[in-house]
Amino acid sequence: MLARYRLTVTVVIGGLLLSGITAFPLLAELNFLASLLTTDPADLNPEHYGGLTHWILVVRQGLEITYRDYPFIAYGTDWLAFGHIVIALFFILPYRDPVRYRGVLHVGVAASLLVIPLALVCGHLRNIPLAWRLVDCSFGILCLLPLLYALRLSKAFGAYQPSPSAPDCR
Repeated sequence: MLARYRLTVTVVIGGLLLSGITAFPLLAELNFLASLLTTDPADLNPEHYGGLTHWILVVRQGLEITYRDYPFIAYGTDWLAFGHIVIALFFILPYRDPVRYRGVLHVGVAASLLVIPLALVCGHLRNIPLAWRLVDCSFGILCLLPLLYALRLSKAFGAYQPSPSAPDCR
């Protein structure tokens, strides 16, 4: 059971690390995606495409112009990437001690749930297409599922025991 628990927490850690690492080379990733989605690699004009390809090309164009004219803006996504990596580090605690650090899993559940209103509200304010906002919401749900499973498994390890250094509040 401990192996299943640790595998589940490892999936969460891995997802956060992957999300973080892939936030660094955004323009390179979008250029690669554009080369896969377009019929003519020389034609990257979003107006010549529809649907997902149009949206990917609009975002790629926006990043290209922004990085060219205001390269410091990319520093914000560098910090976003770093934030994902730091959050992943916090999950090492419940990985090592499922009972003592169960609270980290609860915080992860809350954060996963908060992805949904953030994506829907801020995405609307930033004119992100609804379909893409729903993709963003799915990341919260995809993280929520293993966290809930890990919480269920951690309950089986025993009732939560406060650390020996915690004050007695009886």
